[in-house]
Amino acid sequence: MWESRKDKGLYFEQQASGWLQQKGLKPVQQNYHCRSGEIDLIMLDKNTLCFIEVKYRKNNAFGGTAYSIPVSKQQKITKAALTFITSQKKFQQHNYRFDALFITPEDSLRKLSFEWIQNAFSTEQSGYY
Repeated sequence: MWESRKDKGLYFEQQASGWLQQKGLKPVQQNYHCRSGEIDLIMLDKNTLCFIEVKYRKNNAFGGTAYSIPVSKQQKITKAALTFITSQKKFQQHNYRFDALFITPEDSLRKLSFEWIQNAFSTEQSGYY
């Protein structure tokens, strides 16, 4: 179905972005990359800037999606978020948070289940203050 892992990731990020937009969030940037790391989605939830990690899992074996953002990944996301905020003056006065959006198929890829965890981790949890 997908040519590469990157194509698969982009597909699910687009699905996630569309679902979050239905919940009222506004897209800022998708696939933000910098030296520190990358962020799947950056969106605005009213006046809060959300840095969102999107995870897809075929099933919930081995703990499912809830265990798929290790501290090392949280640290990279946090560093990348701080780089983004520093470089984007218009967002420097916004509150921000780190969310996770977990996607699993229900019956097939035609029907997806979304689990959105707001404040999935904090800068303190990832070791950055």
